[in-house]
Amino acid sequence: MASTEETQKQLLHLVIGGELSDLKGVTFADLKQVDIVGVYPNYAAAYDVWKQKAQQTVDNAQTRYFIVHLHRLLDPEERGA
Repeated sequence: MASTEETQKQLLHLVIGGELSDLKGVTFADLKQVDIVGVYPNYAAAYDVWKQKAQQTVDNAQTRYFIVHLHRLLDPEERGA
């Protein structure tokens, strides 16, 4: 039998980060060094991990972490997600 979490609709989010070449943009300085943290089933889970990673790198002003709404890329027609 499927658990409640498995039966809920997944709204996938990716947490990714690394050192930026310019703080005014979102271009990574070295793509080989990008930290692909993981994919999470909802925004809340992704936010918790994003916050932790951002706090770990607070001393490096060039390093940024982002939450990418994968569910919007996978299903751009869906509204309200």
